[in-house]
Amino acid sequence: MLSDQDRIFTNLYGFESPALDAARRRGNWDRTKKILEIGPEAIVDVIKKSGLRGRGGAGFPTGLKWSFMPKQVHPDRPHYLVVNADESEPGTCKDRDILRNDPHTLVEGCVVAGFAMRAHVAYVYVRGEFIREREALQRAVDEAYAANLIGRNNVHGWDFDIFVHHGAGAYICGEETALLESLEGKKGMPRLKPPFPANVGVFGCPTTVNNVESIAVTPEIVRRGAEWFAAIGRPNNTGTKVFCISGHVNKPCNVEEAMGIPLRELIDKHAGGVRGGWENLLAVIPGGASVPLIPKSICDDVLMDFDSLKNVQSGLGTAAVIVMDKSTDVVKAIQRLSYFYKHESCGQCTPCREGTGWMWRVMSRMQQGNAKVEEIDLLYEVSKEVEGHTICALGDAAAWPVQGLIRHFRPELERRIAEYRGTAMSKAAE
Repeated sequence: MLSDQDRIFTNLYGFESPALDAARRRGNWDRTKKILEIGPEAIVDVIKKSGLRGRGGAGFPTGLKWSFMPKQVHPDRPHYLVVNADESEPGTCKDRDILRNDPHTLVEGCVVAGFAMRAHVAYVYVRGEFIREREALQRAVDEAYAANLIGRNNVHGWDFDIFVHHGAGAYICGEETALLESLEGKKGMPRLKPPFPANVGVFGCPTTVNNVESIAVTPEIVRRGAEWFAAIGRPNNTGTKVFCISGHVNKPCNVEEAMGIPLRELIDKHAGGVRGGWENLLAVIPGGASVPLIPKSICDDVLMDFDSLKNVQSGLGTAAVIVMDKSTDVVKAIQRLSYFYKHESCGQCTPCREGTGWMWRVMSRMQQGNAKVEEIDLLYEVSKEVEGHTICALGDAAAWPVQGLIRHFRPELERRIAEYRGTAMSKAAE
């Protein structure tokens, strides 16, 4: 269990003020100038050694991503930092609380990360539905300008501007290149890669796109040292992580914990346990709606980190734990997610545009039992044709929940089909 002195987000629940003076008392903006004085290369090196992996879902090593930015800045091609605060993944609400209650962790993080990448400007792209969160972040940015912590000729000696950009509520804009398109005023549709954003990003200039949590933890990592962060968690899965626990638990919550904590311990200690007790657990979606669910038999022992969940054919994703007890209609739950991905597909890629709608329609029949047993394998096959064949990962996100259902709950699908056919035959006989 994570000790209190190792927590980075000390105002996650909003018990104290999010304002600058309170943030400074909690340790934000402490010796930030000294952090910058070690130089961009040294900061990137600390982040690499800490083992920090992207907290937005993909889990790509953050320091490595920063190192892709060009070392020289061309006068006509400035560098940009873009912060992805388009938190639209069902079940995920960690960035929301950071923006609302601890925004100065992000503002300071932007300065440190921007300096490390030789960027003088950061854009924070906030989800369209996050009205109060955007206002809270804008207040923090305004406070930082007023205190001369950012802006021209600031106390840190590195000119830095932060712009808060409000999205229009499209899930697809959580994908980094679709976000960049939207930021430029165009329709939010993913770009083909290469070129990657580090070479051709926003406005055609070198850009790094990072999640809110990934940026917000960086000043504390540099302040306390890479060894401190790397000592928390497990090898290749280091540091602290904000977990969102929702669904059939007694106390839904957000909590900052060590990577690699057992799933059962996470739910029992912080969320008051599964409603009706652990034996009433049916399944858990461990990393936001886009990762495959895992049944209770796996939940008993699995650890909450990237590699452990990958080994059981799921994923940590955004660490949004959606708990389902035995009262859940698990087929209906996945059918509802299929509708979400069909609705949010931008329609650019044929496998996703056609496949998401097809999977939703078949899942709707499966929910009723109005299908054939052979269609279960056909549904799995089509999901595999969608997965990995699209420009962005929305195709994967639509396919994985369906695959997880078939992998672990095939008997339930077969039972429904048999029951529906039995009912239909009885009616026909009558």
